[in-house]
Amino acid sequence: MAPIKVGDVIPDGTLGYFDSEDQLQQLSIHSLAAGKKVIIFGVPGAFTPTCSMQHVPGFITSAEELVSKGVAEILLVSVNDPFVMKAWAKTYPENKHVKFLADGSAAYTHSLGLELDLGEKGLGTRSRRFALLVDDLKVKVANIEEGGAFIVSGADEILKAL
Repeated sequence: MAPIKVGDVIPDGTLGYFDSEDQLQQLSIHSLAAGKKVIIFGVPGAFTPTCSMQHVPGFITSAEELVSKGVAEILLVSVNDPFVMKAWAKTYPENKHVKFLADGSAAYTHSLGLELDLGEKGLGTRSRRFALLVDDLKVKVANIEEGGAFIVSGADEILKAL
């Protein structure tokens, strides 16, 4: 499947998420994104160096500015189970806006056409690193990295596009 691109409507999918009451919820991407401007960004894995030290912190520290520019939701998607995503989210106590969503079987990642085979590294199917700016389910910006790069998918690049 070809990767999602500008002009496409994002597919719907159900992802796991722990709410503020520490209850596991299953959330529909369309229910979170319909009629809103949202950012969906994906990373290869929880607790991995670039993801944990650069990609995620960039969206957390830029969250207030993103919200001030009309972004209603900042959604982090990773091919990990919801319990790993919950533990990872707890390492960012300053986070108030980024939702850590689990795509445990990579079904949503596949529907985006953004899967990455890291089987040779013992990691199985993961997500390419990406950031999508979506307005009422339609992709306005699709910043998708090649290989292990972290050049175009950071919060600063999305801010430039707003």
